Amino acid sequence: MNRNVILISIDGMRPDAAEACGNPFVQELQRIGAYTMDASSLVPSVTLPCHMSMFHSVPPERHGILTNLYTPPVRPIPGLFEQVHSAGKTAAMFYGWGPLRDVAQPESLLAAEYIWAYAQDSTDRILTDRALACIDTLAPDFVFLYMVETDEKGGHDHGWMSPEQLRIVSDAMDNVRRVYEAVGDRYTILVTADHGGHQRSHGTELPEDMTIPMFFVGPDFTPGRALHGLSLLDLAPTAAELLGVPRARAWEGRSVLELL
Repeated sequence: MNRNVILISIDGMRPDAAEACGNPFVQELQRIGAYTMDASSLVPSVTLPCHMSMFHSVPPERHGILTNLYTPPVRPIPGLFEQVHSAGKTAAMFYGWGPLRDVAQPESLLAAEYIWAYAQDSTDRILTDRALACIDTLAPDFVFLYMVETDEKGGHDHGWMSPEQLRIVSDAMDNVRRVYEAVGDRYTILVTADHGGHQRSHGTELPEDMTIPMFFVGPDFTPGRALHGLSLLDLAPTAAELLGVPRARAWEGRSVLELL
């Protein structure tokens, strides 16, 4: 395949929060694409370990990142960004939490922008605007858009499933809708969470922390198809197959396309 791909990660979004937030685009994603509401995060269900696994398709015990503090791995595993770059394609990332800079080697990126979640209101909306502007000007083959307000300003500040968090989850889904309306004819869109949460925390093996939704929208996915048995490890192989770049031999996940 030779698709353009945008991967959107909505930090801390539980599937029941997506369903309860009241945003009609959640149901629209289920109608126009394949989806799962019972995918699995990884232990520990913490942001940096989960995103390292998302991009390197190995569990935390293999990439060695077990907390939100990055340490260089003893045996590095090529990630999705590096595979894209090695194949002669381009990638960009837009993110609202500083430690995520380490999910990509700097030389693998055509463009990157970071805005701290608390720097201003609606950071996720601003980053979405910047990602769409980058697509219009540079047209990278792969784009990663990370939304953090659902976790920081929603879950940690007010509690998971609180009215405040559900409002921010709905705002995140509005951003996904804007991406779909702007570039859905040019990019396959993958939407995921990294973990869930409970009360005002996460990181445990509780179902509330470990269960996440995923949505897959594009010409290679059957509209309305419910999928099961997926995990964060499956996202890098799926994106690589769509992009037409080789998957790294060390990766453990499988492409979602194999299930269709």
